[in-house]
Amino acid sequence: MERTNTRTAWERQLLIRDKNRPTIRDYLPLIFEDFYELHGDRGVGDDGAILGGIGRLDGVPVTIIAEVKGRNIQENKASNFAMPHPEGYRKALRLAHQAEKFHRPVICFIDTPGAFCGIEAEQRGQGEAIARNLAEFMSLRTPVVSVVLGEGGSGGALALGVCDSLAMLENALYSVISPRGAASILWKDASREQEACEVLHITAEDMVEFGIAEAIISESDTGVSNDLDKIAENLKEYLVKTIGEKSRKDIDLLLKERYTKFRKIGVFNETGR
Repeated sequence: MERTNTRTAWERQLLIRDKNRPTIRDYLPLIFEDFYELHGDRGVGDDGAILGGIGRLDGVPVTIIAEVKGRNIQENKASNFAMPHPEGYRKALRLAHQAEKFHRPVICFIDTPGAFCGIEAEQRGQGEAIARNLAEFMSLRTPVVSVVLGEGGSGGALALGVCDSLAMLENALYSVISPRGAASILWKDASREQEACEVLHITAEDMVEFGIAEAIISESDTGVSNDLDKIAENLKEYLVKTIGEKSRKDIDLLLKERYTKFRKIGVFNETGR
């Protein structure tokens, strides 16, 4: 399913922000059957930036949680430009716990520039909501598989990225901070966004090399909507195979492997005093 991709990180950044790039709403009917959307966090309200529900993957009941991008200004306003509020992450966690109760695997689709950072989000506990997802997804007693469809930005992406297996579409990016944000912090110059994009090492190949992602899913020559069927076919093939493998494992072994996967990420040096 993998192939050589010669695009630079910056070229991929431009591609994944193309208005014609497929979104989760394009993929849903091509990958899943009988999808039924569920709404709300049972506390504050429903967040349009995160779509959740139940469906069937090749006949197997699954829970689907996805960050939503729009194709036009109306769709982007409805989904807050794919930047979730705290209630979005709480909705995701509610559905994940429901999946655990009924022994359904969880499939998360990541596509966000980052969590919404407005005052109202902070007032409703944005940091706490993301942190709780990180903690509770780690011990969720059902298989969890995540796929980065486009942008995987900061904690907004990581809140749905604690999983047993992480895959990325070949042009997707996964980063601790957006390139523009990194340029603003490192060099105090947001115009150096393209330079930051290249030095951050945020491509799918980088993520596999670092042990953060396990798989790269092939797209096509263009990676936009005219190649939707082929990309969806590759996505479904990966999900059916991976969900099958993870579901056959003993749950305690799966949790141990999930914990180990995240404990080994990163590089550090210890020095004597």
